[in-house]
Amino acid sequence: MANVLVCDDERSICEMLDISLRREGHKVETVQSGQGAKNKIDGALYDVIITDIKMPNIDGIEVLRHAHRVSPDSAVILITAVDDYEAAVEAVKAGGASDYIRKSPGLVDEIKLAMKRTLEKLVLSKQNFALRRDAATRNSLDNIIGSSPAMEKLKQTVRTVASTASTVLIQGESGTGKELVARAVHVCSPRASDTFVSVNCGAFPETLLESELFGYVKGAFTGANQNKRGLFEVADGGTIFLDEISEMTLAMQVKLLRVLQERTVRPVGGTSEIAIDVRVIAATNRELDKAVAENVFREDLYYRLSVIPIRVPPLRERREDVALLVNHFLKKYASAAGRNILRLHPSSLEILCDYEWPGNVRQLENTVERAVALETSDELHVELPMERPKARAAAAGAGASGLPELGSDLSLPQGIGMENYVAGIERSLLQGALNQSGGVQTKAADLLGISYRSFRHLMKKYSL
Repeated sequence: MANVLVCDDERSICEMLDISLRREGHKVETVQSGQGAKNKIDGALYDVIITDIKMPNIDGIEVLRHAHRVSPDSAVILITAVDDYEAAVEAVKAGGASDYIRKSPGLVDEIKLAMKRTLEKLVLSKQNFALRRDAATRNSLDNIIGSSPAMEKLKQTVRTVASTASTVLIQGESGTGKELVARAVHVCSPRASDTFVSVNCGAFPETLLESELFGYVKGAFTGANQNKRGLFEVADGGTIFLDEISEMTLAMQVKLLRVLQERTVRPVGGTSEIAIDVRVIAATNRELDKAVAENVFREDLYYRLSVIPIRVPPLRERREDVALLVNHFLKKYASAAGRNILRLHPSSLEILCDYEWPGNVRQLENTVERAVALETSDELHVELPMERPKARAAAAGAGASGLPELGSDLSLPQGIGMENYVAGIERSLLQGALNQSGGVQTKAADLLGISYRSFRHLMKKYSL
């Protein structure tokens, strides 16, 4: 099905094409002037624009130029009478129009054939884009390295759910490889030949995230000089991966919920809905059920997303995979650096297997990459970063939260105000986390075990 705009100053032509194209399953809008077509193009996104060439005031060539300027992804089919045949040929040769049709008794059949050719080109272009984008991930489950029972169970889950169209929620600590799992679900699914689109929801402010996901039309905001398709529409037929879904604001959560319910998107500034066929895979390193309890994540959206929940285990729960991962990263980075490093030193392997890996596979990969860069022999020697072990040792006498426990014999000043006292502690914790993270707010939020949005709220509250 395609979104089609038909423009012809003859009402009968518009009505005839409207009826025939709707029967083919397309969504059709019609206008009877070039200015009307330009207005429609400014306010919505169309897959195909069919326009007559010869019209009063603004002709079809001007509509073609406007579409090429404002909505370059739209294909344009020109309808031409015999006397303006040469103009149509020139438009096609110039690359602006995808096809032209002579007005004749067989116009409807010709339009259907032209639509078929045009849509086949669009699909082919989309598939080529998907192949280029996913070339590095075509080996699917082979990218998920591990033979431990936990990883074998994960791989089997991916194989099972890939054949469905259900929404998937991937949960796991930072650095466990949630995007690899999402890509594996896509590549193992019937949608593998279509696009896989990945977007980090925590990397965009709310207004920009909306335009990225849903697209926008010309004039929707300052700088919107042409129509742009959103990532949901780009992923049509394929999969969209929404990483860090927990960082999405409540307002955006409402809009995403509507998309999941209606399976349509409305571009920012647009007036019409666009039907989409997209599989949604979301991921988070936070516990969404707790976020729901804290009223920072919508319960209805949570249930919409977690139709099929997948948990990616942390590296400390699958230590038997450390050796496989180290050898994989050793080959990868030794080859890239042109180093002849043949093996990992046995003592280093023992150290790596005993480590807790709070940063999981990502931290292990960075550790091996650093060791390869510094190695001068044919055996790899690895030294672990010391900041984490020190932090654990310092917290040895602390409570479960890593903070000193306050006993019942705590001595309090006379007339202490509890609200001010707690506020002082919160402010100190925020400042301490900022100092420890080098001013990086997302890391500071992780240190405190709160969402980035909650952290920013507290920062504003205490004027930090």
